[in-house]
Amino acid sequence: MTFDPESLGQSRSDLAETLRRERRRAGLTQTALGRRCNMSQTKVSNIEGGRITPTLVDVELILETLGASGPIATEILTLARSANTEWQGDWHSQRRGLDKKQNELARLEAVTSEFRFFLPTMITGLLATPDYVRASLSRNSGDMSKTVAKKLERQRILMNSSKFFTFLLTEQAVRWPLASPLVMAMQIDRLASVSRLPHVRLGVIPLGVVGPVVETPLSVFTVYDRRLVQVETNTGALILRDHRDVSAYREDFDRYTSYATFGDECRELLNEWSTFFTRQRE
Repeated sequence: MTFDPESLGQSRSDLAETLRRERRRAGLTQTALGRRCNMSQTKVSNIEGGRITPTLVDVELILETLGASGPIATEILTLARSANTEWQGDWHSQRRGLDKKQNELARLEAVTSEFRFFLPTMITGLLATPDYVRASLSRNSGDMSKTVAKKLERQRILMNSSKFFTFLLTEQAVRWPLASPLVMAMQIDRLASVSRLPHVRLGVIPLGVVGPVVETPLSVFTVYDRRLVQVETNTGALILRDHRDVSAYREDFDRYTSYATFGDECRELLNEWSTFFTRQRE
């Protein structure tokens, strides 16, 4: 699939129209199609009306039922992948207020049970101290007080023992001097503290480890259950809902986990790196 941010919003309506046209061409009613696909007529109607986005599994089942193959099936599957992808550009987020993005993340976190954070470049907001949060937002113009407050408010989710978190950070992400030595030392100490929560698994991948860094380019990404993946870029974020994309990122995450250090060994490294910044103040 060729990535074109401007086409993503149109894909769902194009997909709905194409599926509706193929159903009619096959001479089936929505009720008949739903029965053969083990879907309700309401779901078929919502898919064809563009009110819900079907998964690729849904679309493949519909295509098989309709007997669609060849170029038309390829076209429909391409539309389905695009419809399950969302682009959130940084400029758009800034125009409507970065605090709005924090509200969206809070709602997503509220309905998620299992989180996987891969952090190769910097520390995520859920783990950040107030000073680190402010330093991470320093390149943004305008008043960031609401965004800072929302980021810190979201951290309460870490105290919910019914949820399970895994954070993977590279040594570069932990040690990148985003703020003053004192702020960095306090930030690294917070990582060590959070790692002791029973429902949090926090690991670091030390520099010099041969593995994921030579296998594939590294991007910040978060996996929310099996629901979706958010992949961050320099100019925005891709939201992927296709189950195949989600599974691929979960597999990447598991591979990166095999190179990470956890528990007491991880905390020993964090203490060493915190001490490094503490000594810079002397």
